[in-house]
Amino acid sequence: MEVNLEKLQEELGFYGKSPQIEELLQTIVMVAPTDLSVLITGESGTGKEVVANAIHRLSKRRNKPLISVNCGAIPEGILESELFGHEKGSFTGAIAQRKGYFEAANGGTIFLDEIGEMPLNTQVKLLRVLETSEIMRVGGSQPIKVDVRVIAATNKNLEAAVENGEFRRDLYFRLKAITIHIPPLRKRKEDIPLLVQKFSEEFARKNQIQFRGFAPEAIELLKEYDWPGNVRELKNFVETAIILNKGEIVRSSYVRSVLKLEREIPHSDNLPVPLNKTPDQAERELIYRTLISLKLDVTEIKQMLAQLLQAQYEWMRGSDPYATAHPQHNDKEIEIRSLSDMEKELIKETLRKFNGNRRKTAKALKISERTLYRKLHEYGLS
Repeated sequence: MEVNLEKLQEELGFYGKSPQIEELLQTIVMVAPTDLSVLITGESGTGKEVVANAIHRLSKRRNKPLISVNCGAIPEGILESELFGHEKGSFTGAIAQRKGYFEAANGGTIFLDEIGEMPLNTQVKLLRVLETSEIMRVGGSQPIKVDVRVIAATNKNLEAAVENGEFRRDLYFRLKAITIHIPPLRKRKEDIPLLVQKFSEEFARKNQIQFRGFAPEAIELLKEYDWPGNVRELKNFVETAIILNKGEIVRSSYVRSVLKLEREIPHSDNLPVPLNKTPDQAERELIYRTLISLKLDVTEIKQMLAQLLQAQYEWMRGSDPYATAHPQHNDKEIEIRSLSDMEKELIKETLRKFNGNRRKTAKALKISERTLYRKLHEYGLS
């Protein structure tokens, strides 16, 4: 089947000229018309949801709902109810019957993002849906037929998760029959100029901003960077550059300073912006720093702060569950403890409690394993 890739990319919003992207698009075209389950793999920010949308839009289900569910963002205790619904009175707070996402997606597609975060008991019920096309509401006694195509995505190594007992082997083999892997942006840097062009045009048009583009040498510098956040990071960079260089060409000096390709920007700890800057430059840099800070995972920050506050409260009450491992602190010492010290100690003691099991530690701290790994490296606990 011959496909006009350029037209297809415009329609789907998934751009690139690299051989990897051409092959990926060809796979999407072949798989989309079927009802087969699909597993999309790739690093965070590579565009897994965009691929899921593309598959749905090219399928025979395109006029039916596409329901997206982030399995890692829903607490374990309510995920089953969210997916499959519940009957009235099935648990405290179930004051009425409620349909779940699978029933809402009937006739269409359900996209299960971060499938690797799904609890094992819920995985069993998902496998049943894939095998029988039936769901059972929480508290229900009768199976309900559903006609739903399942597309799952993960940035985890599911094969390793299976070996570690964190993911069901039977579900993994059921999902991986059709696997689409999205390569990281650092593996297809020839796509960067086209992506920059498309993101720039789209953002400037949407926000009615006059933009003169990126200088050729700036584009070359963008191709030198590894983009750990992948396409999402590049898009955020482009949009921020348009705002901060409104009406101007984005020069290589801007790219160097923001991506720190050659040197770190000197700054003062006592001021919010670097010294020796014009007022206009200082204002731009302050705005950029603020925008970058907003990209932090708000949910994870809230969870971590909640844990830190609880730990501080226990210390102040003198009821630290690990009190035997710590000397007593007076009020003055507590006041001068930094949040980072408290965070480091809390992580260290939780690891000790679970004998170094990182998965259980992350679960107890109510943070993702990715955040825990980052913190372990940051505090030299790895």
